[in-house]
Amino acid sequence: MSSWCVVLDGSELPSREEIGGKAWSLARMRRLGLPCPPAFVLPTRVCREYDAGTELPPHVEDALRAGVAYLEAETGRRFGGGEQPLLLSVRSGAPVSMPGMMDTVLNLGFDDRVERALAAEAGDPAYASDTHSRFVASFGRIVLKADVEDDTRSPQELRQTVLAETGRPVPDDPWEQLREAVRAVLGSWQSRRAKAYRLHTGIPDDLGTAVTVQAMVFGNMGEDSGTGVLFSRDPMTGAAEPYGEYLPRGQGEDVVSGERTPLPLAHLAEQLPDVHRELLAAARRLEAEERDIQDIEFTVQGGTLYLLQTRAAKRSPEAAVRLAVDLVDEGLINEDEAVARVSAEQVRQLLRPRLDPGDRCDAIAVATGEAASPGAGAGLALSDADEVVERAARGESVVFLARTTSPEDVHAMIAAAAVCTETGGSTSHAAVVCRGLGRPAVVGCGPGVVDGLSGREVTVDGALGSVFDGLLPLRSVDPEGDDRLRRLTAWAAAATHVDVVTSTADGDIRDLDELGVVEVAGVEHAVAGATAVRGGVVETDAGVAAAIRGGVRRIVTDRPLPVLLAAAAQQRAADARSPLAELGARSAG
Repeated sequence: MSSWCVVLDGSELPSREEIGGKAWSLARMRRLGLPCPPAFVLPTRVCREYDAGTELPPHVEDALRAGVAYLEAETGRRFGGGEQPLLLSVRSGAPVSMPGMMDTVLNLGFDDRVERALAAEAGDPAYASDTHSRFVASFGRIVLKADVEDDTRSPQELRQTVLAETGRPVPDDPWEQLREAVRAVLGSWQSRRAKAYRLHTGIPDDLGTAVTVQAMVFGNMGEDSGTGVLFSRDPMTGAAEPYGEYLPRGQGEDVVSGERTPLPLAHLAEQLPDVHRELLAAARRLEAEERDIQDIEFTVQGGTLYLLQTRAAKRSPEAAVRLAVDLVDEGLINEDEAVARVSAEQVRQLLRPRLDPGDRCDAIAVATGEAASPGAGAGLALSDADEVVERAARGESVVFLARTTSPEDVHAMIAAAAVCTETGGSTSHAAVVCRGLGRPAVVGCGPGVVDGLSGREVTVDGALGSVFDGLLPLRSVDPEGDDRLRRLTAWAAAATHVDVVTSTADGDIRDLDELGVVEVAGVEHAVAGATAVRGGVVETDAGVAAAIRGGVRRIVTDRPLPVLLAAAAQQRAADARSPLAELGARSAG
């Protein structure tokens, strides 16, 4: 294989920077002997060289041909025809996890002949037609930008809808399908939603996405088939117990999109106990290998388990703190690693006011659903994503309502105080993204919630799974009352050279608020020569970094832990830039 086509058979393990997190996880799982469909990947440098809207260069075309030949040899199937046709998934995969932000095309390789062959092989024409319809809807929506939400119609009806809307047919040629899907995935790196997510999370724009091409397995094949998501621990609380969902006769996009509400993982244990045991054993092994909570996507086809992806799970602020401390106690990570795994922003989210149980007694619940991301948020409920962003920018507190969320809604989810959806479960797009953002969320509240709540003031309790009428009082959290927060504070203090205190006997404290310094750009000059400083600007990550660059060694604040974590992050960044670290990196290379 060429350097433009990396086979993910586990024989080699290139870096995440080269092949992206999704492909890296597949190669890692294959190396561990875990069951994964065969796959290959176009590395991230293809994205960096690709100019959106242009044709794929010849060396990328050659890489696709070589990769598909590998998949045909591994599966004994033929792409685009034969009695046993090979269908493909084409997925994005950045070096840093960006769940739901970029595009995926499933079931690629269909035409009418392939549908007939698949129906004959499985003995189930309805399954073959359903899979064909799923492909047409996915290709039409992702590649041709058609407004196709209903994939339950026949393939022929969907093809006509796409042609009428876009003036372009869904191609029958499987190689044209593959080329167009790869171009769409590469182009999604520059989509508005992906840019907004990178800006919010600090992910560099020049990383690029890899493109993983994998042999399809089918959770919609029959009663002993399905799809799901498993977390090795609870991503909401951090509790050391498996947490997940399973959707019989479904494909992965059904769960992640929130279009269908899945069942608790216990359903898989009842229906296919051997598969359930194998899945939990794989989760335990992956967590031990990666030393972190895992988010695992899986498919069951005909009673056989396949793992499609594993990654470090997005977690709520509560879970981030608990996991960091618990994994130290379990001997999986050390104290410095624990400090690095919790961000200052996560602790700020954790310490934000929330509903007191006593305040719920007289509250009127106007919607209930699944608790998807803890915390509480209150404001005016709106369903127009752009209006949510506009009002939030004016300083209003807004709750975002949606039937289900998609990557196109991320800018509203970032701006909102909380999120509420009609459909979806705890592993849906809304749930996963809100946990990563630290936004309270309740999902799966049922039909009519958007129309019924739009324009009303509500309070969302993401820990309880309830939406209450009106703006309820929110109460502050006492960090001194939590043993894990106290321990994390001590570890963070040991990881930085900056002294962060709640008070100081030294009277020479330079108060930046009193000096009118509220912008980060003015911090370094304002703190020059100061023994100790305080002020709102030096409680932000950028403000802490600027104060440290200005020579500050003591910061006074009412909430030390977020400042300590920001200082520790600045210390790690400085250490990584040091000449000694650069020399070590060159030696390792």
